[in-house]
Amino acid sequence: MTREIPTHQQHAYWSGVFAMTLCVFVLIASEFMPVSLLTPIASDLGVSEGLAGQGIAISGALAVVTSLSLSRLAGNLNRKYLLLGMTALMAISGAIVALAASYPVYMLGRALIGIAIGGFWSMSAATALRLVPEHLVPRALAIFNGGNALATVIAAPLGSYLGAVVGWRGAFWCLVPVAIAAFIWQWMSLPLMATDKTARSDGAIFRLFSRPVVAIGLLACGLFFMGQFALFTYVRPFLETVTKVEIATLSLILLTIGVAGFIGTLVISRCLKAGFYPTLIAIPLLMAAIAGTLMLSGQNVWVVAPMLGFWGLLATAAPTGWWTWVARTLPDDAEAGGGLMVAIIQLSIALGSTLGGLAFDHIGWQSTFTLSGGLLIAAAGLTFLTSRKTLHTH
Repeated sequence: MTREIPTHQQHAYWSGVFAMTLCVFVLIASEFMPVSLLTPIASDLGVSEGLAGQGIAISGALAVVTSLSLSRLAGNLNRKYLLLGMTALMAISGAIVALAASYPVYMLGRALIGIAIGGFWSMSAATALRLVPEHLVPRALAIFNGGNALATVIAAPLGSYLGAVVGWRGAFWCLVPVAIAAFIWQWMSLPLMATDKTARSDGAIFRLFSRPVVAIGLLACGLFFMGQFALFTYVRPFLETVTKVEIATLSLILLTIGVAGFIGTLVISRCLKAGFYPTLIAIPLLMAAIAGTLMLSGQNVWVVAPMLGFWGLLATAAPTGWWTWVARTLPDDAEAGGGLMVAIIQLSIALGSTLGGLAFDHIGWQSTFTLSGGLLIAAAGLTFLTSRKTLHTH
């Protein structure tokens, strides 16, 4: 049995860090698996693609509620068992989705993954502090985010490929044994982690909104994620109905988006060092330009594929910029700011995919892309405003 570890003891639980990273990988893969399987899920469950896309919206919505309320609901429960519970929930969610005979059961499975996502991400920074000495925390968080980036690379093309080989249900079944492996690895490698008695109350999280730079910055971040997922959730139906690609080409384009995103996460830190706010402003503006280009050249696969690759590079790199913004803007409230950021991002993913789906179903794909472009331009404007506020506060 693992003992409680005094925080002053300089011992790094790297096995625990890597177990958490595997968990992050399965979480992100589970969250975005429907993106590449939207068409078969919709036809099998007898609903529209817009409704099938709400499977991403509901997981986002539940993640918001969980990230804001978990610390209060969990009380003094040891954090090791809380993390294990979230991992078990992830495996159960995959099985429920794979077995779903109806749309409500599918949505129930998606709701459970949302709870796991919100709980896991809101605890990630605090867990890193428990697993490694303070000076190694950035490295541990970078490793967690490596699992995130890897899942972003693999989830969509692998989902699309598995969907073609074993069906969309089989693709979800494939996540279950990996989640079970993550559970066993965490059970063996994580130390016991008692709750921090000095942790801030939930009210402290919302108090951060009283600072204009925080309120405007979080709104800018939220609009960015709304704009991103209003479009990205419906990439597969767009590629199939507008660009008219075959399944092999579809998988290749999704892989291109993922690989480009992985490259983006590697180069973003240099761009942020060279110009922090200019980079955060340029990313949504360039993505809005890509949305416009896709509307004009949606039928031409030779334009669409590189444009979506560039989209992936920018979109996957952007969260690193916003997490850096939290650390820079709230050095003394980084944990409260982190919980709030998880909530904002997940709420925005839910809103973006919902609004995008409604537009896709009722007005047409061009309206979804227009909505995305508008939200991204607004995000760039608010990021510029945040940079001005930051100058005034320093």
